[in-house]
Amino acid sequence: MGTKTEPSDRKGGQRAALHFSAINGIYGAAGILVVSLGYFLLSQGSITLAPLLLVLGYVVLLPLAIIL
Repeated sequence: MGTKTEPSDRKGGQRAALHFSAINGIYGAAGILVVSLGYFLLSQGSITLAPLLLVLGYVVLLPLAIIL
């Protein structure tokens, strides 16, 4: 049959390079900031807002920084 010409083809076993844009940096920085704030509030005794910020940072923002 024909040969594939899709960009996902890997020649010679090389891995595709990751291309991050400005939006990835924004989500990454926001994720790190939210996680840091969550740990700070956790050390101050917050038992409501701190876990919410940690979940938001680890489950939403940091994966978005990698995926987008």
